[in-house]
Amino acid sequence: MIRVGILGAAGYTGGELIRLLITHPEVKIVFANSESNAGNKVYDVHEGLLGDTELEFTSAMPFDQVDLIFFCFGHGKSEAFLKEHNIPANVKIIDLAQDFRIKGNHDYVYGLPEIHREEIAECQHLANPGCFATCIQLGLLPLAKAGLLTNDIAVNAITGSTGAGQKPGATTHFSWRSNNFSVYKLFTHQHLHEICQTLNELKPAAAPHVIDTLNESFEAEGITVDFIPYRGDFARGIFCTEVVTLDKSLAESDIIQLFKTFYAHAAFTHYSDKAPDLKQVVNTNKALVHVQVFGRKVVIFSMIDNLLKGAVGQAVQNMNIMFGLDEKSGLNLKASAF
Repeated sequence: MIRVGILGAAGYTGGELIRLLITHPEVKIVFANSESNAGNKVYDVHEGLLGDTELEFTSAMPFDQVDLIFFCFGHGKSEAFLKEHNIPANVKIIDLAQDFRIKGNHDYVYGLPEIHREEIAECQHLANPGCFATCIQLGLLPLAKAGLLTNDIAVNAITGSTGAGQKPGATTHFSWRSNNFSVYKLFTHQHLHEICQTLNELKPAAAPHVIDTLNESFEAEGITVDFIPYRGDFARGIFCTEVVTLDKSLAESDIIQLFKTFYAHAAFTHYSDKAPDLKQVVNTNKALVHVQVFGRKVVIFSMIDNLLKGAVGQAVQNMNIMFGLDEKSGLNLKASAF
C-alpha cells in the first residue's frame, strides 16, 4: 500500500487527485494539507466528494509517515517550499507545478510516460508535465522521433476554465467566460520551454548546446513552435490543432502508420481513425490524436482532459510506474456517452 500525502489539496488539482486516490486499490491518503481549510471535511471544499470520503484537511505534514508526496502548488511555490522544509530522502515527490520541468541543477525526471517510462520507473523525484505541453507534445512526438519536424510548426489550442486554477480572476468569472472566446500569451506561453526541450531531445543527433539554450530561451536554436493559446467557455479539456510543414511530401498512409506504431503500446494515448471530439476525453486519462495530410502539410489534432491527462491523471499514472504497479491502476475512467 502506497502511503500518500497531498500538499495544496484544496485547489482544483488537489480535489481531482483526491477523487482518484480514494478509490485507488493500492493507495492510502495519510494527509491532505491545506492551512486555510484545516479541520474541515474535504467535501466542504470539493463538494462532489460528499458521500465518498470522510477525509479532513489538515495543517500537519507528517512526512515520516508517507512514501510519496504530491505537490499541488501554484507555479513557483514548490522550489520555495523545499528550501523551507526537510523531506526525508526516501520519500518520493511528484510536483505538478512547473518548477522542475526544465533541466537544471536538480534530479527531477520529466514525467511524460510515452517517452520517459524507464526513467520514471527509476526516479525519486518527478516533474509532471503541463497540460498544454502534454497535449501538444503528444501530437508532435512521432514526427520528432522520426526526424521529420522542421521549424515550421504552428499550434492553436483551446483550454477550459479549470486550466486557470481555482482562484477567481478577471478572465475566469462565469459572466466573462460564458459565451466568450479569447486569446492570451501569444508565442510566450510558459509551456513552450518544456515542449521545445522535449522536441529537441528527440531530434536525431540533437546538439547538447541546443538543449542547454532552452534553459534561457525557447527561441534562437533548435526546433521551435509558434503557439497561440485560447480560453474556451467550457470547464475542462484541451483541443489542439498542430500544422507541421515537412521538407518533402509523404503519403498520408505512411504518416498515419508512423503515429499508430509510436503509440501502439501507450497505456492512454490512442490514434483515432476519424477526427475525434473533445467529449471523448473529458473526465478520462485518455489522449486522442488524429492526422490529416495536405501535400507537405501535416495537420494533427490532439486532445486531453486538462485536469486528468494534463495534470493529476498523468501524475497518478506516473506514480503507478514509479511504484511498479499496473500503469492503469486507479484510472479506469470512462467518458460520458452523451
